[in-house]
Amino acid sequence: MVAPEGAPALVLAVPGTPSPAVRALAEEVISIARSELPGLDARIGYLDGADDAALEFPPLDAVLAHTAAERTARYEQARAAGQDVAAPDGPAAVVVPLLAGPDSALIRRVRQAVMDSRAAAELTDVLGPHPLLAEALHVRLSEAGLARADRARLFTVATAADGIILATVGGEEAVQAAGITGMLLAARLAVPVMAAALDQEGSIAAMAEQLRGSGSAQLAVAPYLIGPEVADGLLDAAAKEADCLAAEPLGAYPAIGKLVLSQYAAALGITPQPQGSPVH
Repeated sequence: MVAPEGAPALVLAVPGTPSPAVRALAEEVISIARSELPGLDARIGYLDGADDAALEFPPLDAVLAHTAAERTARYEQARAAGQDVAAPDGPAAVVVPLLAGPDSALIRRVRQAVMDSRAAAELTDVLGPHPLLAEALHVRLSEAGLARADRARLFTVATAADGIILATVGGEEAVQAAGITGMLLAARLAVPVMAAALDQEGSIAAMAEQLRGSGSAQLAVAPYLIGPEVADGLLDAAAKEADCLAAEPLGAYPAIGKLVLSQYAAALGITPQPQGSPVH
């Protein structure tokens, strides 16, 4: 399956401070989405992009305005060429926030950028909760030597954690949403998994104390985060305060690109055919 002709652009809304590393991550996510739906018009807009660095880190509102203007220009050119084409209808873009879980402050800013752009754009939900995110968390923990890569194998990992703290941002709403994915991860690992907010001071340490009190001795922090949405150093500081080892954020794990495309496709009512193995 390929993207429908004239379909709205997918615009990835990237939170956090733009940097070359953040751009590389966003571009990889977009690349995964394009590989799943050939012909997809996909773009990146930064919540904290700056006009003076527009070519490098274009602000979300500017990307949306440009996308809408391009669509209008294509229509006018077709009309001028004598083609009988319908006027543009529906959204020029579908905006997908690059967030694993809800963060009301960031979502408000995305909505504001959409309004400021004056473009016809539809905003999707965040990427989770979702079983694919539980898979991604499991992989990141196993990469850090904090969980078995395959629960079916009989040997154990010497450093495997017997309690997991899902670290999220976005306050209590984000903690509750992360808890749903946490239950799926707990089923995969057969260890307790509890969520806590990085942006609530002492929350990670308090959760570590609670898990240790219930019998877990070797704890690990699993970031329920893509990466850009959390301030530099916050995750490391929280893990250190809680005396835990930490896995890497989800980053551009393939499931992230697939979930971005899934949100886009759901907004348009289309079902892209997976290019890889089916997800059960």
